[in-house]
Amino acid sequence: MSERSRNLPRRSCLSVPGSSEKMLGKAPNLGADMVVLDLEDAVAPLEKEPARDKVVKAINDLDWGDTVLCVRVNAWDTQWTYRDVVHVVENASDRLDEIMLPKVQSAAEVQALDLLLTQIELTTGRKSQVGIEAQIETARGLINVDDICAASPRLETIIFGPADFAASTEMPVLTGGVQVAEYPGDHFHYVFSKILMAGRANGLQVIDGPYLKIRELDALRDYAMRTRILGYDGKWALHPDQVTVINEVFTPTQEQFDRAIDILEAYEKATTEGDPGERKGAVMFGDEMIDEASRKMATKFLTRGERAGMSRSADTG
Repeated sequence: MSERSRNLPRRSCLSVPGSSEKMLGKAPNLGADMVVLDLEDAVAPLEKEPARDKVVKAINDLDWGDTVLCVRVNAWDTQWTYRDVVHVVENASDRLDEIMLPKVQSAAEVQALDLLLTQIELTTGRKSQVGIEAQIETARGLINVDDICAASPRLETIIFGPADFAASTEMPVLTGGVQVAEYPGDHFHYVFSKILMAGRANGLQVIDGPYLKIRELDALRDYAMRTRILGYDGKWALHPDQVTVINEVFTPTQEQFDRAIDILEAYEKATTEGDPGERKGAVMFGDEMIDEASRKMATKFLTRGERAGMSRSADTG
C-alpha cells in the first residue's frame, strides 16, 4: 500500500482529463485533497494513448504538495488497460500514489491489477508501492462489493460511480448522481449504505461520486450532505467550483471539533483518574451521558478535523 496517501484526507477528489495539458497544469492549485488524472471517460478514444504521456509529465513535472495523486486507467473490458498501467507506472515518479480501476465487478479484477503492479515495481525497482482505488459502477460490482473491498492490501479507497450505476440498473434517469424528485426518498440510499459498510469493514476510505449539475452548488451541498451524514470521507468534483463546497461539507465545524476534544478529555479523566473502584466507564458531560461509544464517535470527528488541518479553538480547553 502507499503509506504516504492511505490516511490523507480525500474530502474533495477532483477529476481532470488526462488529455488536457491546460487543465492538468491548473490542477495542483485548485484546493482539492485528491486529484484524479483521468485516462478513462473524460478522454476521447483517439486521445487515450497520447494522454498517457501527458499524465506522466504532469506527475513528474508539477508540484503537487501533499495532494493525493491518482491516475484512473481504463476498465479491464477495454483494450487500453494494461498499457495504461504499464506506461504510467513505469514512467511516473514515486509521486504517483494510486491507480484507480473503474467499473470493478469482481475481486479478481483488483487482484489482477495488484499482480501487474507488483511485477512493474519489481522490474523497475520502484521504492514506493502504488495503492489501488476501486470504483463500484455496476449492479454486479455492488453485489460483489464485500469481496472487492477485501481483494488486496493495496486497496485504499472504494468509490461509487452513480452515472454508470444508473445505466447498469436501467434507472429511468438521464442525469446520474443527482436527486430524483419523483422518488419518495433517496434512490441511492441502499447503494450508499452497502458500499460504506463494505469499505469500513475493510479499513478503506469511502468516496461518493460526482454531482453532474456543475453550476447548481446549493443542490450539490444538499446532496453531498447525505453521504457525509452516513459517514463517507468525501466526494468527487468535476469542476473547481465544486471543490470549495465539498471541502466544507466533509469537514467538521469548529464547534464539532472542539466538542469532540472536550468529550475525549472528559472521558479520559473519568476512566483513568481517582482511586481504585472510583474510576468510571460512563460519566455525565453536561446534560449528556458519555461512555466508550462516545469516545469512538468523538475520535472520528477529531481524526477528520486533523486530516483537514484543524486545531482547537484558542478559547477552549
